[in-house]
Amino acid sequence: MTLIRRYVLPAMKQPVFQWMAFLGVFIVVGVVAALMVFIKGLYITNLSDLVPWGLWISIDLSAIALAACAFSVSALAYLARRESLKPVAKTAVFVGFVGYSMAMMMLLLDIGRPDRFWHGFVFWNIHSALWEVTICVGLYFTVLMMEVLPIIGHWDVVEQRFPKISHSLGSLHKLTPVLAVIGLGLSTLHQSSLGLTYGKLVAKPIWYRPWPMAINFYISAIVGGIALVTFISLFAARLTPRARIDKAVLARMAYGVGWGVLFLFAVRWWDLMSSMPAGYVPGKTEALYILTRGRLAFSFWGLEIVLGMILPAILLLVPRFRGNERVRMVALALIAMGVIAYRWNTNLVGQLVVFGTVAGSDIPVFTHYMPSLVEILTGVGVIAYGLLAITFGVRFLNVIDHGEVVEAPAETSVPAAMVPSSR
Repeated sequence: MTLIRRYVLPAMKQPVFQWMAFLGVFIVVGVVAALMVFIKGLYITNLSDLVPWGLWISIDLSAIALAACAFSVSALAYLARRESLKPVAKTAVFVGFVGYSMAMMMLLLDIGRPDRFWHGFVFWNIHSALWEVTICVGLYFTVLMMEVLPIIGHWDVVEQRFPKISHSLGSLHKLTPVLAVIGLGLSTLHQSSLGLTYGKLVAKPIWYRPWPMAINFYISAIVGGIALVTFISLFAARLTPRARIDKAVLARMAYGVGWGVLFLFAVRWWDLMSSMPAGYVPGKTEALYILTRGRLAFSFWGLEIVLGMILPAILLLVPRFRGNERVRMVALALIAMGVIAYRWNTNLVGQLVVFGTVAGSDIPVFTHYMPSLVEILTGVGVIAYGLLAITFGVRFLNVIDHGEVVEAPAETSVPAAMVPSSR
């Protein structure tokens, strides 16, 4: 009780620890729900043979997409030799590590037999795009762990109590350029192959377009990942002085993201228009109706296209709006939300229309899916873990530290991306 009065109670008066305790409650609830799934099996969920990929896979796809900030920013910093981006790369790597760990938690629940997670690494199926994704994700997660270990090594607790371990972990930072090259290769393979996995399924006409799907998944991951890490940096700096940012660098990143989301919109629109059938195509016509005018219409037009692409592009590219930091933050958050909506729409639309069970039948049958309570609770628990991990990183690991704080350049007729860095 003395320890609680001396340390715990005073700490809980601080907003950051109250926030962490709040997230901890959802994590505990998520763990209990996950144990129920492990004990009772997937039958307590609303997943079925017709809709086997639901909320969990959508969270998994979204986490992996937004975690693309790790390889995107690292590639710019270490391969393109943009020195000003190296501090941001530290944040991106940590956010990427958290994102991939969230994805793996979702996969452990979704595969139904988590005790067999290692089968893909032992029993190779080199003809499967999903197997390639499994191998690349596993290897890239290992790369991210090696990149995060120096951050752990510089934690005050480790430096003071375990100086030798701290020195050993810190020395891994010398491998960062090599790890950036490896990470770029592995990420490029599995980010695009996630789309290819959907695009190769001939039985799902709305999905069957391998290359456009792969390109869309890859570009959206890069744009959404960079948008997320930029937003987190700006948002954290407003909440705590522990997050020290170079606003000039982040302003240029936001401007670049604006052009990136505009390019993503063009590619997405081209993909959608090219997939529109001239006549009636069983399965594809019904799925496109669901996406554009049916139950997914608001998620597609509202969340993905208008709020997730068009509006952020305007806010980030028009000087009048771009000069306001709060507007930039809103635009960046909307882009991340749009990528999540894209993953949800893509994952679900191909499963809401199936063909009859009679052999040779070309009559489509509409299905329905709504996540069960246990799916929602476990998903919220994983999201709470991600928020808690990022909060911990900002508060204790100094993952957002750009050195000397620099204000963003005043808005002029010259785009922010063209203003020389002060670093």
